[in-house]
Amino acid sequence: MKFFDLLVKHFSTFTSAMLVTIEVTIMSLILATILGVVFCMFKLSKSRILQTLANFYISIIRGTPLIVQIFFIYFGLPMALGFRWSLMTACVVIMSLNAGAYMTELIRGGIEAIDKGQMEAARSLGLSYAQAMRKIVLPQAFRTMLPSIINQFIVTLKDTSLLSIISLRELTQNTKIIVANNMEAFIMYGTVGLYYWLIVSILSEIAKMIERRTTYGK
Repeated sequence: MKFFDLLVKHFSTFTSAMLVTIEVTIMSLILATILGVVFCMFKLSKSRILQTLANFYISIIRGTPLIVQIFFIYFGLPMALGFRWSLMTACVVIMSLNAGAYMTELIRGGIEAIDKGQMEAARSLGLSYAQAMRKIVLPQAFRTMLPSIINQFIVTLKDTSLLSIISLRELTQNTKIIVANNMEAFIMYGTVGLYYWLIVSILSEIAKMIERRTTYGK
């Protein structure tokens, strides 16, 4: 009975916090996809400089803990460069840069999975490399990558919980505040875990459904 009383009492708080979590995740993944396409093109280019730049970015992001990236971008950069930015902006930048490195490899894998004959046929029809990539290769690659993109969305969604360390009022941070007031850690953290589990379960089922349809379509 106590569980339901607390759930009803804090339902609006949990819901608004969940919306913040989803908002940060969606904006971050959109920007991460753009970064992924750009750095993927760098990796696939013939320019050694662009390849090195892409590899350096991916290596730094994948080789350092997310919490270090959070502190460096939110505290380190403003102190070093003498500027301030809003908490929401910083959080989106942090998560975009982090997810962008993984999206780069994900997109590269998707492009390389497409038959090279597709590109050759497009070039033989007079399309430039950029046109062939934009009109022929990328649309097919994104269709096959969609389940993996949803999985990355899930990873980013869960990673936003670390943003509570810089006081973003997302799901985990709001739960910490509630627990500080009512000392019901077991119930409150169990509830926040349930929220995450429900969303992740729904997204996982969507990813499986898309994967089945993609496989059947082949």
